Amino acid sequence: MTPSTAGGAVFGRRTAGAVVMVVAAVLGPAGCSFEGDGSAVEPTDAAAGSPPAASGSAPSSAPPPASPAPSPVPVTGPDQKLVTMEVTGGFAGVHQEVTLRGDGTIHTADKGERTVRRTDTAQFTELRTLLGDPALDDVADLTKNTEAADLFQYTLRFDGRTVMTDRSTDEPALGRLIDALRAWLPK
Repeated sequence: MTPSTAGGAVFGRRTAGAVVMVVAAVLGPAGCSFEGDGSAVEPTDAAAGSPPAASGSAPSSAPPPASPAPSPVPVTGPDQKLVTMEVTGGFAGVHQEVTLRGDGTIHTADKGERTVRRTDTAQFTELRTLLGDPALDDVADLTKNTEAADLFQYTLRFDGRTVMTDRSTDEPALGRLIDALRAWLPK
């Protein structure tokens, strides 16, 4: 097997052919070539050496663009309320509240008793990252099952909006945030 080079790396014929196919797949029908004098040559499907398929052909097998990764929401000051969650309802008539502040403290209230605890750096970053999940932008402001009785009601206030849910719909980003905040509530 005679090696060939591409960009300074040495490849066997099979590897070089695979590289050409990958490049052709990336360029696809738009991969027009040009003659040395600058005149255009009809675009071809370089992998097959034939003209591109008609526009009604099967869609590209390229994966959809990835969603942006969540990043921690910014903190503007120690008294900033990054998120407040109120939990009410249920058979026992629960009324609890948890608030994450910009200084990394968690303020909770349950049956009139208030407590303040401090997050560590990793916990604070995790909570801020859950709040920064772009999927939260797509969550409806109100999701409740009106036919269900005795479900807990969650009211979250963050980023200038209020979201109310009983968790009867599957909203993964909201569920992760609720679960993380519930972990701070008194048992």
